[in-house]
Amino acid sequence: MAVKRAALVEVRNVSKVYKTEGAPVAALREVSLEVESGEFVALVGRSGCGKSTLLNLCGAMDFPTAGEVLLAGKVTSGLSDAELTSLRREKVGFIFQSFQLLHTLSAVENVELPLLLARRRNARAAALERLGWVEMADYARRLPHQLSGGQQQRVAIARALVHNPRLLLADEPTGNLDTTTGEIVLELLQRSARDFGVAVMMATHSAENAGLANRIVKLRDGRIVESSVFEGALG
Repeated sequence: MAVKRAALVEVRNVSKVYKTEGAPVAALREVSLEVESGEFVALVGRSGCGKSTLLNLCGAMDFPTAGEVLLAGKVTSGLSDAELTSLRREKVGFIFQSFQLLHTLSAVENVELPLLLARRRNARAAALERLGWVEMADYARRLPHQLSGGQQQRVAIARALVHNPRLLLADEPTGNLDTTTGEIVLELLQRSARDFGVAVMMATHSAENAGLANRIVKLRDGRIVESSVFEGALG
């Protein structure tokens, strides 16, 4: 009998309610999910279904109203601020729709910044290596405004991976890109899972984009309504 691997991310019967000036808004309702290292999971659904909220909970950027989230075996809501900072810095990489590069820094400086903040050695060499992996080494000295949208997102992916995280979170990573450039970005996410064993979780509106993942999790009104696994989808 095959031994089940421990999940990198465990979401246990989680609900998330936001307090507003009016009635409370339930973003997630009794959601349970497990994600293993090397998986590429696409979260799909309409705007407001809870995709981004679920990503934020899994990355310890927010915390559930009920239930619990475990990341690398640790219950996120039970950690101190210092422990949370360390967990995010060491275990999680983030990719955003709007790239979030610092415009006064070159591509290589943007990529090495997480390592400098963590006081890691050989930050420049590691940054150049990751830029090479996303085929952006020739653009290392350019500022973000000198790069296309697709090139900026590739730099952002290199930055998200430079510290060798175990979890990569991507929130609509192709939303500001054309179809061809978006396909390149999605292939890099696939390669991240395959080459580095990173667990990739991507929120997307696009069924076509989701088709490149090896698991699709559909959300509606804050609940998971379907979860489909596609063996071998990572190539």
